[in-house]
Parts: sequence; structure tokens; C-alpha cells
Amino acid sequence: MSSIGENVDDRISRLPEDTLSHILSLMPTKCAVRTSVLSKKWRFSWMLVTNLDFDYTVKHSVNGLDSFSKFVDRVLSNCKTSRLQLFRLRFCDKVVSKSRVSSWIDKAVRLDVRELDMQVVPFELPLSLLTCKTLTNLRLDFSGSKHDGWECASSVNLPCLKTLDIVVYTNPFVNVFKLIHGCPVLESLSLEVKFSDNTGDYVFDIPTLKQLKLILVTCGYAVNSVVLNVPNLEHLSVGGMLGSCFVVNDLPPSVEVLVSFDCVVSYECTMLDLWSQFMRGISGVKSLTIQEVLSSSPLPVFQNLKRLDLKSFWYSGEVVKCCPALEHLSIEKSGKYCWGESCWFEPKLVPACMLTNLTTINFTTRTWQTCDMEFLAYVLANAEVLKTVTVTWESGSVEEERRLCTKLTELPTASRSCEIHFQGASGPRVVKAATGH
Repeated sequence: MSSIGENVDDRISRLPEDTLSHILSLMPTKCAVRTSVLSKKWRFSWMLVTNLDFDYTVKHSVNGLDSFSKFVDRVLSNCKTSRLQLFRLRFCDKVVSKSRVSSWIDKAVRLDVRELDMQVVPFELPLSLLTCKTLTNLRLDFSGSKHDGWECASSVNLPCLKTLDIVVYTNPFVNVFKLIHGCPVLESLSLEVKFSDNTGDYVFDIPTLKQLKLILVTCGYAVNSVVLNVPNLEHLSVGGMLGSCFVVNDLPPSVEVLVSFDCVVSYECTMLDLWSQFMRGISGVKSLTIQEVLSSSPLPVFQNLKRLDLKSFWYSGEVVKCCPALEHLSIEKSGKYCWGESCWFEPKLVPACMLTNLTTINFTTRTWQTCDMEFLAYVLANAEVLKTVTVTWESGSVEEERRLCTKLTELPTASRSCEIHFQGASGPRVVKAATGH
């Protein structure tokens, strides 16, 4: 097969230079550089790419780490773009010279880099990065080292940084929070700590923050505090092990919250104390998703909650009883968290939300149980303004689906406007149509 020649009618080669560089910027940098052999037209096009993506993986390890590092050196020395949109450097758990990494970052900063994504150990953040005036997105992943192999030795001033994503093995106090405090317009923060020894409090006093994701994968035996002073927050996601006392101050009611704790660990406080304290702190929100929770401790009253999503977590009518303003309820029930046939316990009084507010229910299950039908029967018989119930069960046979749909059709409904939909392996269908308005 002949290479592309100058006289060949090649539509891509005839594109403007800035368009070619944009196309090449979408590729891994090693692939972009290889296009230089296609023709004279392509020889220098890669030098104008606005994204530099270096990923030292198994594919690159044929010639060794030193060879790959020299490749990074050559690319950066020949890069002619006036502004770098993205600089990504991933060496996983490979040890690279600190001075070499610092020189690469210095070059990226001189090219007015906007997004920086680093996975390198050991690593010292150079002064040029800590004072970069063009940086808007920064991702640092140091989880490949079980030691604090990175340093933030200087004061930080990142005036344009809006997104910060950090993964560390342990002890984020010295470096991570120094970074956070140097970002005056920070809007999105993700912090994952592989091992939290709980030796100090995590204080998030960030008035500009709109999104916060906090994952503590493993916690120590001591109990620290996580203090949230985030008055403009819109999205909050917390997960991992719950081993901290959450102090939530002035959380906006419009915030959407995702809770995905794996377990509750504490030797100084009871499980109930930590779980209840956290839930009380977020009890004023309007949207809540609970995922992978291993505690059946009582929920506080969520006076403003409009939307509740329960994923892989399911127990009794006490849940809806705590949400008097609830309008949308979604339950994704996996067999992993089904305790026999007793997932549903009918409340003594009909929950207030069923009488005036609840309009939508989505119910998904992998293993159908008797309590599932008991729950649906109770809701349909008592939810007076219900409009739509969607039941999803895709692991049943055609005959099992037919029998289930027949049972759903026979269930009495308090709301004349309610429709029952069923989604199974054989596709979606309307099981029961509304009878009036």
C-alpha cells in the first residue's frame, strides 16, 4: 500500500491547518506524532496540537520507561502551539525523576495550559504550577504510592481554577487543603482518600463551591469531623466508609445529595450516632439518592424532600413516612440487600406524601419477592394523586411476566389518574390505564 502523496486527492490533507491540529488533538499524542510519516503536508501538523496525552501503559513499555520519557521530552521541545488546552501525564506506579516531571509541567505552564491531569509518583508540585494563571482544571492522582510522595511546598495562587480532582493514599491535610485554599473561584472539588487515619478534621469552607465529592475508602479507628461550610453547593456526593462526624452548616435546600457509604466504622461513637448525625445534617434537601448503605437506622424527617432514589437499599414503609413532601420515589432493589421475604413493613398510618404529593414511582427488582407485591399493593391503594407506576423486572420468564402483569392489573388504585407500566425482557407495556381525571 503506497503512502499518501502530495498529488493524491485526499480530503483530510486539504483541510485547513487548524482543523488538522484539532483532529490530531483528539488522539493519544503517540498516534498524532505517527501521522508525520504520511506526507510532507502532515510532517509538522502534530506540532500544533492543543492536547498532549502521554500514557505509559503496557503498550508503551516495550522500549522501557527511559525511552518513553525521552519521547515526552522530544514532543514538548517541538510543540509549537500557542496555547495548550490539555496536558495529561499518566505513569501509574512507575517512579519518574522529580526534576524531569517538573520540567514537563513548566513547559506546559509556559504554553498557557488550561487542563492538567497528572498520575505520577513521586511528585513535587513546581512553583510554576502553583501560580499558574491559566489553569482551570487540575487532576492529581497519587494513589499509586502508599506514602505521601508529593509535596506542595510553596504558597498556592490559582486564580482561574474551577475544578480540582485529587486522589491520595493518606494524610491530605498538609498538601490538599493548601491547594484548596489557594483556589478562590473553585466550583467543583473531588477528594478521594484511600486510607483516612482520621488524625485531623476535614474543613471545607468554600463559599464558591457548587459540587463536592468526598470518598474515604478506608477509615482508621479514631473519629474526626468533616465540616461543610458550602452555602452555594448544588451537588454533594459522599461515600466509602463512614468513620467521621459530619457537621453540615447551611446546606442549601436545592442541593442534590448522593450517599454511597459501604459501611459505618467507629470505636468512639456508635454506628447509629454517625449515621443519624449525617442524615440530620442533610435533612433539608429536596433530592436524595441512597446507594449501598449497610445501616437500617431510622431516617430523620425530610420536610422538603421531593425526590428520593433508593439504589441497592430497601426497607419498610418508614422510608416514605419520613418524607411528607415526596413527589417522586425510585427504588432499585437488588437481591444483594433483600432479607428474606420481610423487606416491606406496612406503616401504622398512611404516610402524608401518599395523600397529597406522591405522583411517580419507579420500582426495579432483580429477584421478585412477596414483599414487592405487598409494597405495590399498599402504595396503589393509598396514594391518592399517583399518576405513574413503572415496574421493571427483566429476569423473569415470559410466563412469569404474564402472571405478574395480571396481578398488577387486579390491584385496586386510589388514584383514578394512575397508569401502571411494566418493563420486562419482552419489552415495555401499559398494564393498567388511568380510569379518569
